[in-house]
Amino acid sequence: MARPATQFWRKRPTNWYGRQCVTPEAGAIVLGGQAFVGDADGALYWPHERLLVVSDLHLEKASSFARRGVFLPPYDTATTLARLADVVRRYVPRAVIALGDSFHDDDAPQRLNGPDRDTLLSLQQGRDWIWISGNHDPDPAIGIGGIFRDSVVFGSLTFRHEPAAACDGGEVAGHLHPVARVRARGRSVSRKCFACDGQRLIMPAFGVLTGGLNVRDRAFAAVFSALDFTAHMLGRSRLYAIAASRCLPD
Repeated sequence: MARPATQFWRKRPTNWYGRQCVTPEAGAIVLGGQAFVGDADGALYWPHERLLVVSDLHLEKASSFARRGVFLPPYDTATTLARLADVVRRYVPRAVIALGDSFHDDDAPQRLNGPDRDTLLSLQQGRDWIWISGNHDPDPAIGIGGIFRDSVVFGSLTFRHEPAAACDGGEVAGHLHPVARVRARGRSVSRKCFACDGQRLIMPAFGVLTGGLNVRDRAFAAVFSALDFTAHMLGRSRLYAIAASRCLPD
């Protein structure tokens, strides 16, 4: 049975941007009339709600491949969690939403080693932690903390894993792993990105062992009207806003 969307209401702080006084101008993304901070590590922060969003961690992907005889360096989970710990320390959120496909398969939570499980649980201390179900991890996991939902509503925005076929209000989703490709200094450059048209936003995949889908792929045409959206490409320390019409197809 599908778990219903949950509305979260909180007392909203005034002009509170985290311990380091992060300002939206650092990576400003406007969604549903609200100012968000797009982080160069691929996380999204909503200062007004003190809410941090990450998507598509794909924890234990290497161990999932190993079970099928494809051996990859088994450090993806630890590296992804270290990056997640960095952004949690940077913004000190009151709530975190993991927007689906947090684990590469339903058995992945049981394959977490002790240190990685401890890291994950420690990140949840003192804050709400919401796991959104994804196509890779549709069922609630045991022993990893947090609460489990199919989707969740904050204010006028719905947070879900897969973009809805039709969406009347604001939406933040993942699943598509957007990547933008541009030509710079005579060569082609591809980077993960946030894809946003002001009403809907598709998150980049946060996991270190994740691929991407070009924003010029027809899958994005089902989300955005024509090429009327912006690709906020992840740089080393900032975002670069590029009109989708300027992005190159594969």
